[in-house]
Amino acid sequence: MTKYLISFPASAMDVAAEDLPAVGDAARAVIREAKAAGVYVFAGGINTDAAPLLVAAGGTATHGTYPQTREFDGGFCVLELPSREAAVEWAARIATACRCAQELREFAYDPES
Repeated sequence: MTKYLISFPASAMDVAAEDLPAVGDAARAVIREAKAAGVYVFAGGINTDAAPLLVAAGGTATHGTYPQTREFDGGFCVLELPSREAAVEWAARIATACRCAQELREFAYDPES
């Protein structure tokens, strides 16, 4: 089985404030379905109140990110699935719930993860 990252930037979610509770409920419902199906690994939203840190190999931490990094916020989940087709199906379910397109990325195989 392969792990897939399904994500979106906060700016992609163009939803009226009064619709946000319904979007949250729909997204949590899909996550419950993923858990029930046994494909859920992890999900969450980036806390934009906590500024990112760039931590060097020696442990020095500076505020910010790599200069080439575009804004990284919004929500994401990691699912472990049998095929890319299954990943596309789950991404579509999440896109419907969140009312915005999702980006799908495949993790490289690591025998120790």
